[in-house]
Amino acid sequence: MDLFTKLRPEKQSIREGVTLLTSFADTDILLAEIPVLLGASPLRRMLTPGGRQMQVAMSNCGPLGWVSEPTGYRYTAYDPLSGNPWPDIPLSFRTLAREAAEQAGFSGFEPDACLINEYTPGIRLSPHIDQDEADRNWPIVSVSIGIPAVFQLYGLTRGGRAENIPLYDGDVIVFGGPARLIYHGVKKVERARDARIGEKRINLTFRRAH
Repeated sequence: MDLFTKLRPEKQSIREGVTLLTSFADTDILLAEIPVLLGASPLRRMLTPGGRQMQVAMSNCGPLGWVSEPTGYRYTAYDPLSGNPWPDIPLSFRTLAREAAEQAGFSGFEPDACLINEYTPGIRLSPHIDQDEADRNWPIVSVSIGIPAVFQLYGLTRGGRAENIPLYDGDVIVFGGPARLIYHGVKKVERARDARIGEKRINLTFRRAH
């Protein structure tokens, strides 16, 4: 796997509006920030509006955080578990998101929300679209940390065959423009181990919510 990851192109255009930046993120720097963020707003498995518990454990940092409530999905300035504001997005996170977006052709991206998602072996993320943001002219920037996963790209409508994109530690995928509202998900995560965080994959998803 190490040889394979070293041989991959640094930048790949997957389709119009979707760019993969391989080994773009220094994940040691990111991991140093995460314990403080999760100490302020711990991971939790939210309930969908239909009452089902999500598989992926998550939290947020930034001026806004994405939450699920009985009335639906929305962004809020306060962590519903504590009533406190979400922790600030660290400078290293902001810099990474801005530089990744610029590499993909989206200059000027400044996220106001960062979702922190934790996957363990056996967890998957069903196909969905990110549509709770007020301004969809800005892209989604997604960063992989830890064990590998397979990102699944579909089209602008639900269903069909997925395009499978293996993601490894440090990979960043950016999608926006004509691909901003594509359906996407994560295939069931296979068992593996990262020397720093064990059998986990952490995903940072940067968005411009408002």
